[in-house]
Order: sequence, then C-alpha cells, then structure tokens
Amino acid sequence: MQCTLCPVECGADRTKHAGFCGVKGITVAKYYLHPYEEPPISHKNGSGTVFFGGCSLKCVFCQNYELSRAQRGREMTPQELAAVFRALEEAGADNINLVTPDHVSDAIAEALALYKPSVPVVYNSGGYCKTDALERIAPYIDVWLPDVKFYSPALSERYTGRGDYFAYAEKALLFMAKKPLRFSEDGKMLSGLLVRHLVMPSCTSDSLRILDRLKALLPAGTPLSLMRQYTPMGHSPYPELCRTLTAREYKRVVGYALALGFDPLYTQDKESVGKAYIPAWDL
Repeated sequence: MQCTLCPVECGADRTKHAGFCGVKGITVAKYYLHPYEEPPISHKNGSGTVFFGGCSLKCVFCQNYELSRAQRGREMTPQELAAVFRALEEAGADNINLVTPDHVSDAIAEALALYKPSVPVVYNSGGYCKTDALERIAPYIDVWLPDVKFYSPALSERYTGRGDYFAYAEKALLFMAKKPLRFSEDGKMLSGLLVRHLVMPSCTSDSLRILDRLKALLPAGTPLSLMRQYTPMGHSPYPELCRTLTAREYKRVVGYALALGFDPLYTQDKESVGKAYIPAWDL
C-alpha cells in the first residue's frame, strides 16, 4: 500500500519500510504531564503529552530534532498507544496532547477508536497536513493546535524543505476552524482551534503576513499564541538562525497582533528560551 497520508505523498509501503517521515508505524519517544503549554492547554495538572517520532517536515531549526529525524522512540501498536492514553488520563492529565501526529494520524485514530479518553484530545500539529487525513481523525479530536510556520514559499522551502507549506496549512486551518470554541468555567480549553506561531529570527516580516492572513481566514475570537521560545540547536546550516530572537523582533510581531485585534492572545517571556524546556527522550 502506497502512503499518501501527508502532502509529501512519498508512496512508501509503510508496512515494510519507513516513508519520507522516517517511520513505518507509531513510535513514541516520551509521554508525561507537560506543564509548559498555553494556559488553557496545560491548565492545572498538565497536558498529557505524547511525542511521536518522525515528521513530514525537515525543519532545519527543529528543537525536537532527534524525534523529527526518527532517531528516538519506541515502536507501539495502536493497542499499546491506547493504553498510554488511559495511563495519562488516570494520572490526572487535563487532556491528551498528540505532538507531531500528521504522518501517523490514521494509526492514532485506530488507537482512539479503541479508547477515547474522557478528557479533551488535542491535535498538536506542524500545520502541514491534508484535509482528507484530518477528516478521518476529526471525530476523535476536540482541540486543534497547529503551529503555522511560514507564509512565504521561499522561506518555507529554505527552512522546512516544503515550498507548498502554507498552501496546505491554509486549507487545514479552514477545516480546523469549523470546530466550535468552548472553554470550561475555570479556563480549560474543551473544544476549538488555538493557532500557534513561532516567531523566528530575521523572519518578522513573514510573521506579519501570517497574521494578516489569519485575521482574514479565522473567526473572530480564535485564540492566538505567539511563541518566543526559538532556541538555536546547532544543526542549522543558516547563520541567521544561529541566534535567539531579539526583544525588538518579538515586540514587533506582538504589537501587530494586538493592533489587528487578536483576543485572546498568548505570549511568552524571554525566559522561555533555552534547552532546559526541551524534554529528555527517555522512553
């Protein structure tokens, strides 16, 4: 069977060998209660985060490089993954947070069909996904959490290897925006779309274009998170990415989002930068 699950459509028979994403089936490098997501996601007890190995993007700046390049992770069956969901829920997780799920979304849907947690399920995506794949897993997803990376085809080709990134991300956003937005009385996100954007060094003009497009595409009141956490990991070939974000760069993007009227708007302080916030891949 030829894999066409993600936009790369590499055609690999993933019952026999890995696809462009680097994996055959499900691999998991870590699962735990993660306290450092946006407030309505981490909430009180932490987000029950499951980190999947492999990725359809090849971001040169990836902070989870060992995962995205499939260097870490233990293979799991859908039955074993369902047991992970149950364990996180029993540990008190405020939700089940699926990190980088696009290239294994059908297998995750199989696991969720075996066990659907009573807490919200969060689809924490890089945004590079096909709507037909999203449609198949959508019955099991409560919260969409895409990280919209680049608007410019030139930048997305340079930094992720995929010049068609935003063309797919835009369609995915329109699909995700159909989910009704709901919060609990104490502020936990129960349903809907929360859009993330990682502000990158030397890329603030592109960030502003993304904000313009999000404003045009999304319903009023869609939560936006502007992340400041970019940390150089030492494997980027591009000198402009070998530094952290300046206060001026981040302030420019946050100020523009405020001027456009994004509300709620989640921001990060400069202490979010650093390798201390990157988990140890110890599964």
